[in-house]
Amino acid sequence: MSQEKATLLPRSSLNDSLRAPITRKKRVFHDFALCIGLIVTALAGSRYVFWTQYQSLHHHQEERLCAQSDALNPSNPLWSVVGKTIGTEAFKDRAVNWLAGAVQIPTESYDDVTQIDDPRWETFGQFHDYLFETFPLVHSSLTRTKVNTYGLLYEWTGKDPSLKPVLLAAHQDVVPVEPQTVGDWTFPPYSGHFDGTRIWGRGSSDDKSGLIGLLSAIETMLESGFSPERTFVLAFGCDEEASGHFGALELGKAMLDIYGENAFAFIVDEGAPGGFSEQYGTIFATPGVAEKGYLDLRIDVASPGGHSSVPPSHTTIGILSRLLVEFEEHPYPVEMSTDTVLYKTLQCHADHGKTMPSDLRRAIVRSAHSKKALKRLGELVFRDPSSAALVGTTQAIDLIQGGVKSNALPEQAHAVVNHRISTQSSVGEVINRDTQTIKALAEKFNLSFISFGDVILDPDVPAAYGSLVLSDAFNNSLAPAPVTPTSGSTAGPYKLLSGTIQATYNAHRGLEGNHNIIVAPGMPTGNTDTRYYWDLSDGQIFRYNHRNSGLSGGIPTGVHTVNENLPIESFLEMIRFFTTLIMNTDEWRP
Repeated sequence: MSQEKATLLPRSSLNDSLRAPITRKKRVFHDFALCIGLIVTALAGSRYVFWTQYQSLHHHQEERLCAQSDALNPSNPLWSVVGKTIGTEAFKDRAVNWLAGAVQIPTESYDDVTQIDDPRWETFGQFHDYLFETFPLVHSSLTRTKVNTYGLLYEWTGKDPSLKPVLLAAHQDVVPVEPQTVGDWTFPPYSGHFDGTRIWGRGSSDDKSGLIGLLSAIETMLESGFSPERTFVLAFGCDEEASGHFGALELGKAMLDIYGENAFAFIVDEGAPGGFSEQYGTIFATPGVAEKGYLDLRIDVASPGGHSSVPPSHTTIGILSRLLVEFEEHPYPVEMSTDTVLYKTLQCHADHGKTMPSDLRRAIVRSAHSKKALKRLGELVFRDPSSAALVGTTQAIDLIQGGVKSNALPEQAHAVVNHRISTQSSVGEVINRDTQTIKALAEKFNLSFISFGDVILDPDVPAAYGSLVLSDAFNNSLAPAPVTPTSGSTAGPYKLLSGTIQATYNAHRGLEGNHNIIVAPGMPTGNTDTRYYWDLSDGQIFRYNHRNSGLSGGIPTGVHTVNENLPIESFLEMIRFFTTLIMNTDEWRP
């Protein structure tokens, strides 16, 4: 192979040789393109630097979205002693028996009970006897008062009367078991069966586990010699599942008389779900810090009766039906607001959720400073109807009645629309909106119209075809609850609870360090007995059961339905939680 010697030209000559074929016009274009390329490259580099700084800035912002309290372990050495006791097989056997025995007593509450001497209350007397026999130290060390026969009020008097007491609540009653579903239960609904892993039966999860867990913790602490500095009060309602009129309502009045307004440092009641579960690859605990309001709107329509063979264009039932359709065609609007509890929950998810989708995380971070991003966040979140229901006012047509015979025109018909009122709204706003929603139809059908005592369309007009009346169906409307502070100078109880949750979670699993579980503000979908306790504490109310509120081992806990159950490990952890909470609170000096 022959080789030719390469001729090396000077750089200037090389450039000249390359440019030689290029015309002046092309040369100008070439130089312009080169310039643009250099500018684009420079901008790309600066954009990269800017984006890196932007990401870094928002990373630091995210770290402040949901600050966490560290695990708060009681300094009292008895905490370790009780903790070791809870971890033994002997204690596990006791715990199984304590809860199983409580489940075996069917303390069902009913919506149609109108008197405290109704014979269906008698099982509550049996339950009281069971508690007395099962927890002897509790009943010899605490004072017990029966309120309105079946409500239970305990006081564990502390040594230092200058410390504000704390109220811990639960309820004795359970929802009834539908007779036709008994055969669908894996184990009989009031058997309290223990299969080696779970305790089965109505109330095992809601809420006898809370009540028995609290008494189990106190009994065990008393056995270990614990004596509190602070007073603790226990309130056990008897009809939480039927709105609490006989139990918590009367307990609230009694405590107001005994202790006075805002006497308690804080209140802890059951949560719904209010426990902890995995979200976005992270374990979150969500103590409820608010509750929605409540209104059962009754709609009464009346019009002339007569024989069905000569019907009018619209019967009473037809008119009522059209009014109900109008409600459903005009649902309450829902929009994301930075003032809602759900928004605070989302901030915690964005801050600590390991697998949160990037678009959702971006929307949450940006929403604090951008209305456009806040709207976008609502569009993303409200794709889930349950999330929309937490924020907005809801309406559900649940009851309807009218007519007595197929050949007689109905003179009366009524329906009930259940509203759960947004924490950003009020009972008055809901009444006003409902009134305006159907006012035009009342005019169309020539009906007189009275809404909650206010005359909307004059009932004295002789030409009116019939009447329309709006009212509170059961006289139990409820304003949205005060929102418990989660930041700032008044958030001491929330921080105490958060640290207690962290400590309990770690201790039960033998974990070290902090933030193995993240605490985020939450809100139950329903109402608890705390609706009657607002005046007892200055807005410091938590709805929380320390248990896994998700599926445990792939099996649902069956609350309010067939096969209600609770894993024994969940129950043991609840006992540990109450022990830790009481000891931490006893040492707490805000």
